[in-house]
Formats: sequence, C-alpha cells, structure tokens
Amino acid sequence: MAIFKYEALNAAGQEVKDEVEAPSKEDAVSKVRALGYFPTKVVEKADRKQMAATKAGASAKQRKAAGTGLGWVATKQLTTFTRQLSTLQDAGLPILRSIRILEQQQKPGMLRACLKQVTEDIEGGATLSEAMARHPKAFNRLYSNMVAAGEAGGVLDVILQRLADFLEKAQRLRRKVIGAMIYPAVVISIAGGIVTFIMVKVVPKFQTIFKDFEAQLPGLTVALINISSWFANGTPPGWVYILLSPILLVAMYKVIRKSKMGRQILDSVTLKIPVVGQIAGKSSVARFTRTLGTLVAAGVPILEAVNITRETTGNEIYASMLQKVHDAIREGDTFANPLRASRSVDPIVVNMVDVGEETGELDKMLMKVADNYDEEVDTLVASLVSLLEPIMVVALGGIVGFIVVALFLPLVTLIQSVMQQ
Repeated sequence: MAIFKYEALNAAGQEVKDEVEAPSKEDAVSKVRALGYFPTKVVEKADRKQMAATKAGASAKQRKAAGTGLGWVATKQLTTFTRQLSTLQDAGLPILRSIRILEQQQKPGMLRACLKQVTEDIEGGATLSEAMARHPKAFNRLYSNMVAAGEAGGVLDVILQRLADFLEKAQRLRRKVIGAMIYPAVVISIAGGIVTFIMVKVVPKFQTIFKDFEAQLPGLTVALINISSWFANGTPPGWVYILLSPILLVAMYKVIRKSKMGRQILDSVTLKIPVVGQIAGKSSVARFTRTLGTLVAAGVPILEAVNITRETTGNEIYASMLQKVHDAIREGDTFANPLRASRSVDPIVVNMVDVGEETGELDKMLMKVADNYDEEVDTLVASLVSLLEPIMVVALGGIVGFIVVALFLPLVTLIQSVMQQ
C-alpha cells in the first residue's frame, strides 16, 4: 500500500489537502471521490530526496518549455488536435502513446514543441492536465481544467469531444463576424485610395486652371483646395496621418485595455453602440453560457466553473457580473438570483438558468441559451452588413458630390461671366 497526497474541492468549492492510503493512483482517486470531494491533484508521496529531484526536474522542464519559442497555437489547429486525441482515447490507446502519435503528425511550431514537453512531463509522473497547464500559450485554463475533470471522472474522451465542439462553435462565430467585416473594409479601402488620388493628382490641376482665370473662387472650392494642399503638401502630408491613424487607434486601444478600469469603460461604451453593442453583448452571453455549460457538464464544481468562465468571458462587464454570482453562490444563494439582480442579461437567460437549477439540468439550459444567442448573433451580423451598405453609399456619395460640386462651381461661374461679356 502506498500513501498518496491529494488536493480536492469540497461541495462548497473550498480546497482540501490530505493524504490517503491506496494500492494505486486510481484507487486513491476513487477513495477521495467517495469522501465527497472533487480531486484536482493526486500524487504518490515520496521521500525528500525524490521530491527534491522531481521538483528540480519540473523546474528545468518549465524553463525549457518557456523557451520553446514565440508564437501561438491557432484555434483550428488546437480543435483538430483535440478531436483527434478524443478519437484515440475512445479507441482505448494509452494517453502517452496518443500524445506521441499526434506530436509526430504536427508541423514544426508551438503546438508540436508543447506536446513534446507534455510527453516528457507525463513520463515524469505528471497527469495530462498538469502537463498541459504548464503551457498556457497552447492550453488555457479552461482547457486544462476540463481535461482534469475528464481525468478525475474517467471520461476524458467525452470531455475532449465536448471541448472540440466548443472550440469549433467559437471559431465558427468568429469567422462569421470577420467575414461580415471584409466587404465593408474592402470598399472603404478602395474608396480611400480613389479619394487620395483625386486629392493628390486631380485637384491641384484644377487649382492651376483657376489661378489662370484670376477669378474669385467660391468658399466650397477654397475649402477643397485647402484640404488638397494639406493632404498632399502638408508637413507631414495629410495622407501620412490617415495611414497612421488606424495603427495609433489600435495601439491606444491595447494600452487602455491593460487596466481593469480601461476595459470596463471600453466594454461599457461598446455595449451601448447600436447593433454593434447588441452583437458584442449577445456574443459574450453565448460565450460565457457555453463555457459554463461545458464545465458543469464535465463535472467541474460550480464555483470553480464560474471562476474559469469569468476569466475567459472576454468582456469586463460580464466578468464583474460573474464575480458577483460567484460570491453569492459561495454565500449559499442560487445562480439565478444574483444573475437577475445584475440586470446584465435578458430575463430569458435568467429564467432558463432558474429552470435549469430547479430541474438539475443547468448545463443543458446553458447550452440552449448559447445556441439561441448564437443564432441571434448570426441575424444581427447579417443586419449589420445590410445596414453598412447604404451608409457607405451615402457617405461615399457625399464625399464625391462635395468634390464634384467644389470643382465645377468656379467653371459654371466662369462660363456665365464669359456669356455675359
């Protein structure tokens, strides 16, 4: 019989650390679960020398993992890996062999380097979730916690399948939003190029013609000539400001989002923008309900699940709301009551969560909310594209009309003066 040290969460979500005697690690996990705890870490107790060697080896591996290179793992690549790993686990292959097979299939890059370190950590006695948690660039906290839940419950293949579905749906929604923005971006870029050409090449030629006539120019024409002069001959030229402004805005946006108050202000303003705010809000609700539903279905304790969801929601307003929900649940309240008090979500979300708690099917209700909101986001994105088309036509028509009128007003005046003479 060996002695195993374990870390677990009790029914209230509080961490418990103790030891248990069992012939194997699987039996130790079963004993911990029989005590009513949710095990998060179970390791065999070793002597001091062995523990020191293990700790030194783990530190060296972490340093080596940190130096695997810059970059990130694409969502599509991670989704494919997750689904393949689920299939191999469902087929009954040992986890170490499965990781090695998938490592060999990966192209050189961040994911392959991380998988190599994961196999070494597993060989050193770490669990899959522990090994993955050491590589947050590839496997975020949501991913590693769901894997830990699958390991503890013996349903790793099912959890990986749910993870793959979750990643695919999140990627599909992102592709739709990005795809909807491509058309307006292309139109605006082409229109900007045409207007730049007119300002730099066409307007100065008309200015030369107007000087030859030595006539008094209308105010509209003078304004256009001044804009053209600033645009082409300013110090620096105006087109430099126009090219640099998107970069400066993005940089400013990232700087502001580094602080919690900045994120709250930006997210609050975004949610109040017509149509765009609805898309951002419903996307955030769909994201956190799907994440929370997936974690609850995987057997993660509700407090831990809410914490993970709060860190991955991507919107500071909803993150603050989930923090209040977490605190209320810890005090013995239900999920629906603090959600209703926050007034951050629609009543239908609160009602479905309330029904889910009453029937014991909270995960299913959360998934239904996510599916409904995903459909609403699709509709809103299509509406945004339809709304942008007439706005762009009116805006571009106004710009072109201003240029045409400003250029031809002096010509009309000159023609009238010539006819009078």
